[in-house]
Amino acid sequence: MMPSRLPALTETTFLDLPRFRSGKVREVYDLGHALLMVATDRISAFDCILPTPIPDKGRVLTALSAFWFNHLGHIAPHHVLSCNPDDFPAVVQPYRDHLAGRTMLVRKTTPLPVECVARGYLAGSGWKDYQRTGRVCGLALPPGLREADQLPEPLFTPATKAETGHDENISLEQMADRIGIELTQRLKAVTLELYAAAAAYARTRGLILCDTKFEFGLDPDGQLVWIDEALTPDSSRYWDAASYAPGRSPASFDKQFVRDYLETLDWNKQPPAPPLPDDITEATRRRYWEAYHRLVGD
Repeated sequence: MMPSRLPALTETTFLDLPRFRSGKVREVYDLGHALLMVATDRISAFDCILPTPIPDKGRVLTALSAFWFNHLGHIAPHHVLSCNPDDFPAVVQPYRDHLAGRTMLVRKTTPLPVECVARGYLAGSGWKDYQRTGRVCGLALPPGLREADQLPEPLFTPATKAETGHDENISLEQMADRIGIELTQRLKAVTLELYAAAAAYARTRGLILCDTKFEFGLDPDGQLVWIDEALTPDSSRYWDAASYAPGRSPASFDKQFVRDYLETLDWNKQPPAPPLPDDITEATRRRYWEAYHRLVGD
């Protein structure tokens, strides 16, 4: 049974603490020895933050990230210290009611300036790229593939990270120019290993993990650390395995539902974004909760 909705949290900032950064969805605060990551209920599409929040979205993102970080922590060490408010420093305790269920206390790292994308199926921008060029992010694929076809093998397609505007796909050579060839190869290997393990698990829960993106940082000792979020509906494309059929866009449990709605509007995809009607908001909320329930079973 899906929990009753809680009031949405959308404030740009609401803690009287040093703010580390404000993202499209998360507010991050600097506690000196660690960072406090708070997932709001904001939702973005086409690089615009929508004026309508999705109630409980931040709770789902946090709980699902915590699950995946724990489930796949043997593959890559992660940055999470605790999601339990009891473990948060005293300076944070006055805000417990705001933070419960949507907050992670995390280690500080030096984030790497790339997003690590793994694609197992032909969808989204990859499908559009293939239709134009026969390639995905410059990587050649066999002719005659259909939308949503499984790829011969998962692809690693890095991108630059953008705080505002569009991320830009880059080649492995461009990535190596930015961070070095050794680190590039390490990131490719761990990205594909995480994707393979997550996709295999998702299949046992009736979901197909079409694609996902990861972010990594380096700790003070130079060790690679998995950071940010983990395999959430914001960073991943999940399909219902039971209704999957190549040749069309499958039913999904991510914000593609919102993008599809926005595509029906006369909107130029520039701010300000239009509000979402109540039925789209509630249907999106249900999709996020369904993804969590299927994957975690709680």
